[in-house]
Amino acid sequence: MKTYLKNNKKILFCLLIFYLISILAISSFSVFLSSSYGNLVIKQTINYVIGIIILLVFLKIPHEVILKFSFWIYLVNVLALSALLFFAPSINGIKAWFVIPFLGNIQPSEFMKIGIILFSCKIISSSKILGFKNELMLILKLFIVVLIPCILTFLEPDTGAVIIYLVIFVTLLFLSGIRFRWFVFFFIVLGGLLGGILYLFFYQKELFIKIIGSSFFYRLDRLLDWNNSSGMQLENSIIAIASSGLFGHGYKKIPIYYPEGHTDFIFTSFVSSFGLVGAILLFVSITYFDYNIFKYAKRQENAISKYAITSFLVVIIYQQIQNMAMTVGLLPITGITLPFISYGGSSLLSFFIILAIIFSLENKFTKKRKYK
Repeated sequence: MKTYLKNNKKILFCLLIFYLISILAISSFSVFLSSSYGNLVIKQTINYVIGIIILLVFLKIPHEVILKFSFWIYLVNVLALSALLFFAPSINGIKAWFVIPFLGNIQPSEFMKIGIILFSCKIISSSKILGFKNELMLILKLFIVVLIPCILTFLEPDTGAVIIYLVIFVTLLFLSGIRFRWFVFFFIVLGGLLGGILYLFFYQKELFIKIIGSSFFYRLDRLLDWNNSSGMQLENSIIAIASSGLFGHGYKKIPIYYPEGHTDFIFTSFVSSFGLVGAILLFVSITYFDYNIFKYAKRQENAISKYAITSFLVVIIYQQIQNMAMTVGLLPITGITLPFISYGGSSLLSFFIILAIIFSLENKFTKKRKYK
């Protein structure tokens, strides 16, 4: 255990910074929350403690075992997503959480990305890449692995998670080593599909709703209409950030309310409270954290380890960019959390599991290098 701590002390230090940023932002925004939420600082601290325990437990599991059972990890997550549609309560019109007494809400879509990456990396590492037929079979396998959770998550509906799964799919295709012509083909097909969908959306709305349904129509309308800044949540977020100045409005002095300031919009809460100085601290911490994981991925000699760490890193970076950019209107609001900072047990614990797998794979490389 001391070896893990020594080898990963830079990332663990970043985690400490993330924890402090998280509880400061949550506590600062808590003035807008009713007492029914309880003490979110204590709850987030408990989430971190549970996350660290999970991290330590997973570190004791050999990475070979995790990779060996990657299919079953994937399957359990698929079954969990399926069960949501039948047994989960509807919260704000969304069936995305299991409500478990005394434990709170569990969101399976947060853990699904782990199953997709592990199982897909195993498929890539055991596949023959050379040749048209082999490449096509690999693409179809990866597509099916990603398509199933995409459909189930889309039905919840959770558009943000679906986008993450698609980001994982594209990343895995790049890592697989398939020829560039496939990406040209995908671009042409995807362009044609998007063109057809957008044509129906803008010029044949009734036919669009008849074919695809009103639910998808309104979700697409929200995504395409994000840049007009007409929503109260986005407008107030921009006001809170733009007016924060160098040092912010101060702890618990956020000047304006915006929904989900402790979860999806926690970046706004922190910057509004601590200004440009706080934003720089956050950016530096995130960059240093990501850079150290990048170094782990770059020096891996085993293909499956390199694929897994790189895929996990892409997910982390995508969520960081998406979450922060949507709070200032640069990207659509998709309900994606800021890793290790947003309040929420499922998101936080899923990233602790990801970190444990990364540590385990990196430790294998370190040991191998030591005994050379």
